[in-house]
Amino acid sequence: MCVAPMMDYTDRFCRYFLRLISKRAYLYTEMVTTGALIHGDRQRFLAFDPLEHPVALQLGGSDPRELALCAAFAGARGFDEVNLNCGCPSDRVQSGSFGACLMNNPELVASGVAAMCDAVSIPVTVKHRIGVDNRDSYQHLCDFVGTVASSGCGTFIIHARKAWLQGLSPRQNREIPPLDYGMVYRLKQDFPHLEIILNGGIDSLDSVDIHLQRVDGVMIGRQAYFNPFMLAEVDRRLYREPDRAIDREAIIEAFAEFVSTELARGTRLSHMTRHILGLYNGQPGARKFRRFISENAHSATAGIEVLHAALGAMQIRNKKGIDAND
Repeated sequence: MCVAPMMDYTDRFCRYFLRLISKRAYLYTEMVTTGALIHGDRQRFLAFDPLEHPVALQLGGSDPRELALCAAFAGARGFDEVNLNCGCPSDRVQSGSFGACLMNNPELVASGVAAMCDAVSIPVTVKHRIGVDNRDSYQHLCDFVGTVASSGCGTFIIHARKAWLQGLSPRQNREIPPLDYGMVYRLKQDFPHLEIILNGGIDSLDSVDIHLQRVDGVMIGRQAYFNPFMLAEVDRRLYREPDRAIDREAIIEAFAEFVSTELARGTRLSHMTRHILGLYNGQPGARKFRRFISENAHSATAGIEVLHAALGAMQIRNKKGIDAND
């Protein structure tokens, strides 16, 4: 069970927080471009806490030499996997000739994957769509997967929607093209030796159980971000781990210790707390919790007292019998 790489969401603060909820869910970074790693602040882009393991670096790029160099950076830094993005449909990504448009050039993807495999000993994986624009037949999908697999990739993470490169925004591309889980199931049947991980529209662990009867793994995106406590059942339900009886207050207390260390390093509180706003999703006082943190974490002097005060304010409201929508 994986948590998807999500731009502007799955930074290292988010990943640390999610790891406090599940010790086994596989985590991914935001997509990092090869240019950013080669020419930018490499330490910032590659930073992660050892607690985050298992964690993968997702790369955006198309030049095999640059991909190999960046994969080597990932391996040296200690990531457990390096993943190539062949699914993002944004205009910015297309202008750099990577992301979903790479599905139109499986030979180039295969060259990049082969170069990455030569550069590292960790797994090299690919995340992609079931098709792009009018190249959306099952045969096109098989040709892409077969070509890339021949270069050394054994794991394919498949968002079960095609991407429209023109006319739809990235958000619309996550919602408008219809889901086709059957195409991914069929791919697993036809490529039984490959690890096939399904992504797209999965919003509950009950759904995960159903999909895992047909594929090797499942990746959840925004549902895991906006309702993160759903991950509390992952270790017990999917990995048969002993029940840790974890609760939300304990997660907040553990996160507060991490926050204290980061505050001492100069990190702003709001950069970290924005990721925890959904922790009480569906619970009494959830809106009060979100509002209190959102209104009080942006001050330059804000510290962990904001977290404790948010809990206190919510508990006071709960005692008054306020419902979950307040």
